Amino acid sequence: MRLTVPYADPGTPDSRGPGRYLLWLVRRQPARVLLGSLLASAWLVGLVVQPLLLARAIDDGLRTRDLASILLWTAALLAAGAANAGLGVLRHRTMTFIRLDAGFRTVQVVVRHAAAVGAELPRRTSSGEVVSIGAADLDRIMRTMTSTGPGIGAVITYAVVAVLLVDISPVLALVVLLGVPALMLSLASLLRRVRETETAYREQQGALAARAGDIVAGLRVLCGIGGKDRFAHRYRRDSAALREQGYRVGATASWVEGISVGLPSLFLAAVTWLAARMSAAGEITVGEMVAVYGYVAVLATPVFFIIEGALDINRGLVAARRVVRVLALRPAVTDRGTDRGTERGTVPCPQGPAELHDPVSGLTVRPGELLVLAPAQPADALAVVDRLGRFVDSDATWDGAPLAAMPLAEVRRRILVADNDAHLFAGPLREVVASEHDHTDEAIAHAIRSAAAEDVLTGLPAGLGSPVEAQGRNLSGGQRQRVRLVRALLADPEVLILVEPTSAVDAHTEAAAAAGLRTHRRDRTTVVVATSPLLLARADRVAYLLDGRVAATGTHAELLATEPGYRALAHRGEELVP
Repeated sequence: MRLTVPYADPGTPDSRGPGRYLLWLVRRQPARVLLGSLLASAWLVGLVVQPLLLARAIDDGLRTRDLASILLWTAALLAAGAANAGLGVLRHRTMTFIRLDAGFRTVQVVVRHAAAVGAELPRRTSSGEVVSIGAADLDRIMRTMTSTGPGIGAVITYAVVAVLLVDISPVLALVVLLGVPALMLSLASLLRRVRETETAYREQQGALAARAGDIVAGLRVLCGIGGKDRFAHRYRRDSAALREQGYRVGATASWVEGISVGLPSLFLAAVTWLAARMSAAGEITVGEMVAVYGYVAVLATPVFFIIEGALDINRGLVAARRVVRVLALRPAVTDRGTDRGTERGTVPCPQGPAELHDPVSGLTVRPGELLVLAPAQPADALAVVDRLGRFVDSDATWDGAPLAAMPLAEVRRRILVADNDAHLFAGPLREVVASEHDHTDEAIAHAIRSAAAEDVLTGLPAGLGSPVEAQGRNLSGGQRQRVRLVRALLADPEVLILVEPTSAVDAHTEAAAAAGLRTHRRDRTTVVVATSPLLLARADRVAYLLDGRVAATGTHAELLATEPGYRALAHRGEELVP
């Protein structure tokens, strides 16, 4: 399947702060932003031109009963309105492109960074944090981009109206010049309150989204242990708290939006009343009074844009702060820097199959063997896996050279760690198990047989073309494990490290999967973390891990005869076999 993206390279975002990130989005499309600002300014100034033309029609045509002047200024007024309508269409189209550019670029940089952070992402942030970026924060950031057009145009229009009013009456110009900033200052505390309540709301929303994901992912387990009702009660309680926080956000935002409509209307009434008194006193003409009314009426639009822009910027800063938080995450290991005096990424990987060694545990993985790592404590085995898979920098070696100094991309290509809860993406089964290699249906079917996953294929209505939901939610726990195993086998890495690949299947299926794994990976280096006797018995060698160190190695039969601790562990594993 070929994917297309808006930009081959979305750029390197400025993640030093939310404001800097928003400015980076603007700088990535300077020509479009400049065009949007020019079109918005021309459109808003065009609104001001129409009262001016109307005033000329009144003073030069109606007052003097000059029909030719009336027709001339009416035609000019019609042409100005048509031109402004065209400018409005172009402005809206350009601003839509600006918003979409910011949205797509944000999605790309967040997804790209999430992929670069890799295994560190779920350790440092919740799934709800990432989900809420796409669910709500993205829209806020896109709306903020509107300030680059109408926002700038509103300021220019405000200045133009002030200049035009000076020509009519300095007093009226002074009222407008002082009145609009006074309107903005009256909203300052409310805008700050919006930012504070929105920040709290987004934090709670992310946490609740993460909890919802956890509940859905573990629903079968919760039902099995009777915990569904308890988690449902907690979710309802937190959801109610989020709703209350949402009401607080809505109440504050409604005051801002209400004032943004109400105060300009009161301001318009005050200026119109003042202009009417000046007209009655003969200080300005009737046409000039109509022009003043038109200018101030038109001024309500840019004032609304200024207030709306201030509100959008506040919300955009809240949303951008969450994006920046994700972009600030760094992978635990990279090719940058040095490792004990050796620059990372400069030591070449072995030319062919070679020995992996972890000095901390004393484990050595020989090329071409099926090694089962049997830990007394599962956490000790996971620490070994992290070191051998280079998810942390350590003293682990590959063919005697430091693994931490080898190019990370090459290590990832040749050493694959397949966890038993690795993510399953939504899509047809054929694509869910696909790797970077092109596989025929026969090759996929062979991997399915090796993983004892024939029931997955036969249980789906359209075979390999059947849809699989995200995280395999339409599959059982055992089926999901075997689909992950199929995907790992198809990737066919030089070194495959499997963590509890069959812990959720019955004994018969596990025995078949163990036999299939051994056959499929013959003469390929495979490490399996497990304590099931069905897997232990198939191993070329078993390493018994006690207190983080390899206490003994040998075949399953040898360790049963010589190691009491291993024997107790294997018997416990036998009890756990479904």
